[in-house]
Amino acid sequence: MERLYAHLQARDPGEPEFHQAVGEVLETLGPVLAARPELIDAAMLERLTEPDRQLMFRVPWQDDSGRVRVNRGFRVEFNGALGPYKGGLRFHPSVSLSVVKFLGFEQVFKNALTGLNLGGGKGGSDFDPHGRSDAEVMRFAQSFMTELYRHLGEHTDVPAGDIGVGGRELGYLFGQYRRITGRWEAGVLTGKGLGWGGSPGRVEATGYGNVLFAREMLLRRGEDLEGLQVVVSGSGNVAIHSVEKAQAFGANVLTVSDSSGYVVDDKGIDLALLKQVKEVERGRVSDYAERRGSSARFVPGGSVWDVPADLALPSATQNELDAGAAHVLIRNGVRAVSEGANMPVTPDAVRLFQEAGVSFGPGKAANAGGVAVSGLEMRQNAGRELWTFERVEQELTRIMTELHANVAETADRYGAPGDYVTGANIAGFERVADAVLAQGLV
Repeated sequence: MERLYAHLQARDPGEPEFHQAVGEVLETLGPVLAARPELIDAAMLERLTEPDRQLMFRVPWQDDSGRVRVNRGFRVEFNGALGPYKGGLRFHPSVSLSVVKFLGFEQVFKNALTGLNLGGGKGGSDFDPHGRSDAEVMRFAQSFMTELYRHLGEHTDVPAGDIGVGGRELGYLFGQYRRITGRWEAGVLTGKGLGWGGSPGRVEATGYGNVLFAREMLLRRGEDLEGLQVVVSGSGNVAIHSVEKAQAFGANVLTVSDSSGYVVDDKGIDLALLKQVKEVERGRVSDYAERRGSSARFVPGGSVWDVPADLALPSATQNELDAGAAHVLIRNGVRAVSEGANMPVTPDAVRLFQEAGVSFGPGKAANAGGVAVSGLEMRQNAGRELWTFERVEQELTRIMTELHANVAETADRYGAPGDYVTGANIAGFERVADAVLAQGLV
């Protein structure tokens, strides 16, 4: 594994996020490779760390002033052994090939853990929709899809939304796909609007699923969410619905954040006000604090992890919670940390949590609720059905409960009880590896 990792770093220089994601998985696979040497003979590690294909393309578009702009688009179809490639599109200035490969690699394992027949992929662009008009976003999305459409299909590759890609962006992308192909192929994108092939509960799924996973970790410790103090980072879709679900279980959620700083609300986050500020007005968390009253205060900059809590739900972006923040959380008595975002906790911080006996839910397990409901949306599209919110939430709860049990039992079976990182990596790896073996050298 050390030789493979060194080879990967030399082969793919300048891709630190991808190296980090692969390294985190490789360092946990020793037990399964020792127990199953046939996976070494089949070069399974080499096959699973090399994407099936990597797409990179130019996206020209015109802004409202008539100026021609050029961005870069990506789609990495990482592994399709379990089903069509499935994973979101991210529009954000930080998007690079390294980021998309790390996300796609994580997605392979995440999708496998849901138990659904979905391969893993990811895509996006360094385009920033923030502050752009609807017309500018539409022109960019149409240009992006004009290149990408030829690689998509409900049985081939099915993107969804991610950071910077919400209902507005997905609508423009789907419209352009339909315009070019002449087909109403609802299953080609997930996260769609309810009026045109979407699923109830998809918007809520990632945040809800993360809280469901965190609750299962706590229950295994003989505890529950009722009455716990919770800190949440971010204030986007995942963060908002993490707040909503945690409150539904009786927890007191104290914080949300954005790039300008964070808010501490001693009375607990006012969910209706937060949704109004962030989802309707697209404002800042400082606006929330100004309108909330004396119970809330805005802290510019700083670290949301300085706020004492029993449960931490990092839900913003990768590597946002480092070793220094982990030390503070541990000193303040945190009992569990569950990743709502993709790889928001650095490797050093993960080790500190594990050494301190803090239950840690890695993103490939904890935030799998989003892709799980995307899979349910594809099922509804295939049957021309629309389920109720209650049915979707019931299915999501079942999937996340079974996912937690599978991860915990796998960790126990391979001699790492309570280690959700090892359990998730091995459980996902085995499912994908078995499919790859069964399908031959492809």
